[in-house]
Amino acid sequence: MPSTALPVLSLADDKASFSRAIGDSFRTFGFAMVRDVPIDRDLIDRAWKLSEEFFALPEAEKRHYHDPAIAGARGYTPFGVEIAKDAKLHDLKEFWHIGRDLPAGSPLADASMPPNVWPARPEGFQEVFSELYRQFDATGATILSSIALYLGLDEHWFDKGIDDGNSVMRLLHYPPLKGIEGEAIRAGAHGDINLITLLLGAEEAGLELLGKDGTWINASPPEGAMVINVGDMLERLTNHVLPSTIHRVRNPNPERAAFSRYSMPFFLHLRSDFPIATLPQCITPDNPDRYSVPITADEFLQTRLREIGLKK
Repeated sequence: MPSTALPVLSLADDKASFSRAIGDSFRTFGFAMVRDVPIDRDLIDRAWKLSEEFFALPEAEKRHYHDPAIAGARGYTPFGVEIAKDAKLHDLKEFWHIGRDLPAGSPLADASMPPNVWPARPEGFQEVFSELYRQFDATGATILSSIALYLGLDEHWFDKGIDDGNSVMRLLHYPPLKGIEGEAIRAGAHGDINLITLLLGAEEAGLELLGKDGTWINASPPEGAMVINVGDMLERLTNHVLPSTIHRVRNPNPERAAFSRYSMPFFLHLRSDFPIATLPQCITPDNPDRYSVPITADEFLQTRLREIGLKK
């Protein structure tokens, strides 16, 4: 199935139209492509440059910002550490995590939401990525308000759930694959943990989602558009009405194997103490409640972190 099977939606459309469009795309694919997103283009360009500069630093310098005790929650995670759930081989990637800066004395400040870590170089890293995080966060809240309307909820239903939510921006680097053999791929087939993921980048081809017929669908967005997908928390909350679709980043064709691939996903999370309980309107005789016992967002997260190798 070609990539055009995923509609390209516009966030500039009226609220009701966009709500229907993204809800239908999520229900069908678990994914959507969205253009006219209010994130500053110049800021994005600066972020790409800084990301490339950071990952080009010496390995020893990058590892200075790696703390295994916080399970990759902030700072650097080296190449080959993360593994997709149930996979046999680790992913071929390294990444950096930026999270929410909590107010002083917040009861949510713990190992799941530690203070941010900032590298000494490249210059301007903290300034640029702090602002990009803020703009991602605001855009994600706008998307969620449309999803709420689609589900028959008040458009502000998610507001309290994401207030001080444990959202994470990931700077991803998939290095060139020269000399790498075997079955390992850049990112093994997986579902995301969070509510929704907003993805910038993916200029290098490779992002694919698993269709309902078992075939892989190209999910590379057109220039200027963002890929947005349902995460496991939203799937659980909606009793699978909105599915969290398995996706992967396959290895490139041989002629592109010598090139790096960069992307920037923003994993929009609920606040750690939010109880994930099935929405009543998503329970029907044909779709009985799969999750009769609620679970907090942090309990859900910790289970999944162990499954993907970031937490022992």
